[in-house]
Amino acid sequence: MEIKRITTDETLQLRRDVMYPHWSLDQVKMDHDAEGLHYGLFANGEMVSVVSLFISGRTAQFRKLATAVHHQGKGYGKVMMAHLAKVSREHGVTTLWCNARASAENFYLRLGFRRISELFYKDNIAFYKMDISLEPAAKQRFTIIPAIDVIGGKCVRLTQGDYAQKTVYNEHPLEVAKEFEDAGVTRLHLVDLDGAKAGAVVNWKVLEEIAGKTSLVVDFGGGIKKEADLKIVFESGAALATIGSIAVKDPQLFFSWLATYGADKIFLGADVKGEQLAVGGWLETTDTSIYDFLRANLDKGVKEVFCTDIAKDGLLQGPSTGLYKKIIEAVPGIRLTASGGVSNIADVHELEAAGLAGVIIGKAIYEGKISLDELKKML
Repeated sequence: MEIKRITTDETLQLRRDVMYPHWSLDQVKMDHDAEGLHYGLFANGEMVSVVSLFISGRTAQFRKLATAVHHQGKGYGKVMMAHLAKVSREHGVTTLWCNARASAENFYLRLGFRRISELFYKDNIAFYKMDISLEPAAKQRFTIIPAIDVIGGKCVRLTQGDYAQKTVYNEHPLEVAKEFEDAGVTRLHLVDLDGAKAGAVVNWKVLEEIAGKTSLVVDFGGGIKKEADLKIVFESGAALATIGSIAVKDPQLFFSWLATYGADKIFLGADVKGEQLAVGGWLETTDTSIYDFLRANLDKGVKEVFCTDIAKDGLLQGPSTGLYKKIIEAVPGIRLTASGGVSNIADVHELEAAGLAGVIIGKAIYEGKISLDELKKML
């Protein structure tokens, strides 16, 4: 996928076909086209989306955002909007606006635009004027999330998801959780590996104990396959449920949980190999790209996502920072947490600098590669 500057004439075919199919190409030309910056988004060599940007001092208007009908719903519009925001900021623009078709209002609202006019009509089409501030938002805190993996009620770690490569670090997960809390940590990633293997929640009593005896905000995953599992997790004190394979294998069920419990209660996990999704304890790689999967879920309201590169997890060889940067660029609006591969505190600083929302750290803590004193300085 690539976005390139194009000429006015190169925008006209898509403009017309998508927005005004009964008009001639001359009719879709705009008076000030010569003053605009025109962009085309290309996928597999085909130009699939176009837009025109008109900059005037500290404001900029974009017009005629059009994506080929057979390519709609693939996230290209979001990518194009992220590009316009980037270009606008480079030109010192602080407000980006458009006259949005009423039928596209929700698309722009999800991107953070606001409606600033009453409904009006032009050429018998309903519009709202909408804008968005490009001023830098207050920086959100980078979140350190230690992980506790549980087998048989004990704190363990696996290497690359292999149950045969198990190390027991502590017989009592609550003790570990309290150490994290005493260091100033506020979040905990709790994984029921027995549950993941059994296909149903097993270690809910460990969750109940940690949630009841610490102030940690706990996300809990492993074995959540049915509504009953989800209820057990929340009743046992989890602030968020970590959902992985179900979101891939049964998206409609996952979306129903989103609607029932709200996006604030869901932490979506995506395992990736190369740039493709992996499921089933990493034994199965799908044909779904990580980018398409994440765009589809953000469109449904997902807010928090963590991504594990299975080639890195448990190896202490460094995180997949390059992949995470590509995801952040390709999926505008995502709050992405890194998982897997962190080997030292420099890796954590690298991920923060790359724009990640946070990082899940497990083995590096247990193997003494990162000390709680080092983490304290980042909390």
